[in-house]
Amino acid sequence: MFQSLVTGFDFEMPVLLSWDGAMAVVFFFTIYSFLGWLLENCYNYARKRVFFKDNFFFGPFKPMYGLAPLLLIFLIGRDMHWSVVLLLCFLIPTIVEYCSGFLLEWFFGRKWWDYSGHKWQLQGHICFSYSVCWIALSFVCLAYVQPALKDFYEVVGSYWAWIWPTVALYFLGELLFAIRRHIPENIRAGNPIQ
Repeated sequence: MFQSLVTGFDFEMPVLLSWDGAMAVVFFFTIYSFLGWLLENCYNYARKRVFFKDNFFFGPFKPMYGLAPLLLIFLIGRDMHWSVVLLLCFLIPTIVEYCSGFLLEWFFGRKWWDYSGHKWQLQGHICFSYSVCWIALSFVCLAYVQPALKDFYEVVGSYWAWIWPTVALYFLGELLFAIRRHIPENIRAGNPIQ
């Protein structure tokens, strides 16, 4: 059953360096970033009874949840062996999470998450237990969410063609605003040495 699910993946995305490719990337990035925000806040509510978790962006989007599925979609081939698919479902989100955590801490001097208390963790940015969870989430995403989103994209594609540049500009604005909002005070004041 698992092998038939894996070989049934259908990820024919438009060429990335084209208008249609950019339009599709912004669409899937937007949806997955929102779903990631929703997932994290629901998880936070289940653990702490607080729905809104501190976010790098002001709006309801988590960029690393938008990036990891896109990388998986582009890297997983139609006839790839199931063991390679599982390995990529482990590695890609883990690498994205590590790089995100490392860069956020390096640029802004703070951690948005910290796995230091977990076993088998690396600098508090990643840990083995959450990386195992990424396998399950990635597989569910690839096997069930992506096909549904692909069908939805085909339905709304003509409308999306009109609004996607605005959404792309929104994300650019969010990024610039987030950098401005989170940059440490000493750097903002022109003194990078504390």
